[in-house]
Amino acid sequence: MAKVLNIRLSDDISTRLDTLAEKTRRPKSFYVKEILSRYLGEYEDAYLALERLNDKNASYHTTEEVEKSLDL
Repeated sequence: MAKVLNIRLSDDISTRLDTLAEKTRRPKSFYVKEILSRYLGEYEDAYLALERLNDKNASYHTTEEVEKSLDL
């Protein structure tokens, strides 16, 4: 089931989105969904990495330690 999301855009982004939609004859929602589907995963990965870096129980290894454990 599809959900509705209301967002507030800056004037600049709104104008750019309007222009793109007019030039391509596609709805603005098409581009918002396209951009979200392409880049949401990257943001999720970045925040996961940040969480792991901030984990106080995490252990870190040097490149040399990893190479040695993998017999490289």
